Amino acid sequence: MKILFVTSTRIGDAVLSAGLLAYLIETHPDSRVTVACGPAAAPLFVATPNVERVIALAKRAAAGHWLALWRACATTLWDLVVDLRASMIAYLLPARRRLVLHSRGDAGHRVEGLGRLMGLDPPPAPRLWSSPEQTAEAVRLMPDGGHILAVGPTAKWSGKQWRAERFGELAQRLTAPDGIFPAAQIAIFGGPGEREAALPMIESVSEDRRIDLVGALDLLTAHACLKRASFYVGNDSGLMHIAAAAGCPTLGLFGPSRETHYAPWGSRAAFVRTERAYDELVGGEGYDHRSVNSLMDSLSVEAACTAAEALWARTGGSPS
Repeated sequence: MKILFVTSTRIGDAVLSAGLLAYLIETHPDSRVTVACGPAAAPLFVATPNVERVIALAKRAAAGHWLALWRACATTLWDLVVDLRASMIAYLLPARRRLVLHSRGDAGHRVEGLGRLMGLDPPPAPRLWSSPEQTAEAVRLMPDGGHILAVGPTAKWSGKQWRAERFGELAQRLTAPDGIFPAAQIAIFGGPGEREAALPMIESVSEDRRIDLVGALDLLTAHACLKRASFYVGNDSGLMHIAAAAGCPTLGLFGPSRETHYAPWGSRAAFVRTERAYDELVGGEGYDHRSVNSLMDSLSVEAACTAAEALWARTGGSPS
């Protein structure tokens, strides 16, 4: 069975769609899958079983990227085309069956919308795979021998980024002698180009307890590392969704984004948001998403710490 799976440009959305892809592979174990997605998200799928090809769709003028995808796929008769971007590509390619996700408006969480596309309730949880080499590297970077608190203090947009100093304070409280992870090591995650933003967090942790991974990992090695972490706390970001997909207890911090659509998914995940509502933070007088500083200041360290403790208590401290 030949499947074309067209998913997001953004890492977070692509991770959330990975559960639907996993469901298709599990229900069609003989499938041969091509994934088309944005270049940033493409590395997420290279170790997924049954995926023969990943096409990175770099945006081109006049929708030229869709023409390039059509050229790459038009000579194949697809048994199933799944288009999560409503791009019309599903109707332009030869296919026995087509599934197209159209605008979902405010119809709940993104994962639930993906499940409805195939009539699945509950919807399939996001799932990723890492290669043996990536898993081995994670073992080297994050060895056994005690708790590791993983922290994601960065985000692609500064408005969603809780201040790094607050992450540092939260990490110290959670790893204090009376914290839920006493004397734990602290692993700091972040993408290329995010080191400056993460630096106050990095410098707040003593070298003997610090695992500095900012800018050092590809996405699936980060996934393998997060499978070994005891707990993850971070901003609303692609990394947050990778942590939840890894099965790590994941606390997402929300403010100028909608947790109703994009909270980390799963029984081992939770969110805490700013005291100020989304509609108070986004679109008000003088708001400019291009120049805004952090909009997360009404989330206190105390509130984040309480939410972390509640999630750890709920998950029972059990390994992922």
